Amino acid sequence: MNPKKITITDVAQHAGVSVTTVSLVLSGKGRISDKTCHRVNSAIETLGYVRNQQAAMLRGSVSNVIGLIVSDISEPFYAEVAAGISEILEAQGKVLFLTQCGKNGLHLARCLDSLSGYGVDGIIVGSGRFLSDEMKQKAREMRLPLVCAARASEFDDIDVIRPDNSQAAKMATEYLIKHGHRQIAYLGGESSSLTRAERLGGFCGTLIQYGLPFKSEWVVECDCKQQDAAEATKNLLNHHPKITAILCHKASIAMGAYFGVIGMGNSVGKDENESYYSRQVALIGFGDVPEAELTDPPLTFISSSAREIGYSAANRMLQRIDAPDEQVQHIILPPKLIARGSA
Repeated sequence: MNPKKITITDVAQHAGVSVTTVSLVLSGKGRISDKTCHRVNSAIETLGYVRNQQAAMLRGSVSNVIGLIVSDISEPFYAEVAAGISEILEAQGKVLFLTQCGKNGLHLARCLDSLSGYGVDGIIVGSGRFLSDEMKQKAREMRLPLVCAARASEFDDIDVIRPDNSQAAKMATEYLIKHGHRQIAYLGGESSSLTRAERLGGFCGTLIQYGLPFKSEWVVECDCKQQDAAEATKNLLNHHPKITAILCHKASIAMGAYFGVIGMGNSVGKDENESYYSRQVALIGFGDVPEAELTDPPLTFISSSAREIGYSAANRMLQRIDAPDEQVQHIILPPKLIARGSA
């Protein structure tokens, strides 16, 4: 049998320190005490860890590997972001190392430690709201570039690539208003979501701008699953029959709302020949999915291309690696209307 290859994780566990600390000791960088350095070096000798296996990936050299941390790769937004990042990196002869930290960022610190231990040249974080000051400080000590590519971010000390959520909501609301809608609701998202807060700001501000009512009871939280969105839509329309249009927080919620409206015997959008026997409700969502073209009528969306966010994040990371002391940049990408006839 071949002996088990000793890894940097084994060294960290034996020494009772983090993978990041071992990486710092190996690279000779960071503020590590002599006592800790001695423990790490003793663990290396005891376990027989071969330093030159890691040498090509130390912070002093280039590994041509970029790390990406997302909460859930099955989330369409982050799948597209990852595809955009990978496309740019591959063209530059670099490789993307993808990790998941979980919905609530539970494993974010471990992902950062693991990626830094593997010697990546930089880390793009797609779950930025869970990134603590301590984590950012660790990255600075290792001179490990961080770029945040997310739906929303409050950071002002690292590079951020994100969509313009407020402008997207303004664009969606104005689109509905110009199509004759005056009773407009907002469906989906959680109250803790910064993305939702930014969109609601744009939504509310636009209603006020046009002298239209903003009613808190017309702003409803719901899960992103289509079935939950369908039920929430039915409840909303049953309790507030004056509503003629709904802004949907995600593409999946828009699809669920579509089935909710249809399931009530109503129709989506305004046909030329309006029926006296059913209500017509306009739907517009944020994001986009191919299935939206299959509905009747096809659904309208406000899209902030996740793949474009991925392109921008990858390019910014490459720039940051070449110029680590360059001023922090916040890149906000404008939304785009994909009108297909549902309003």
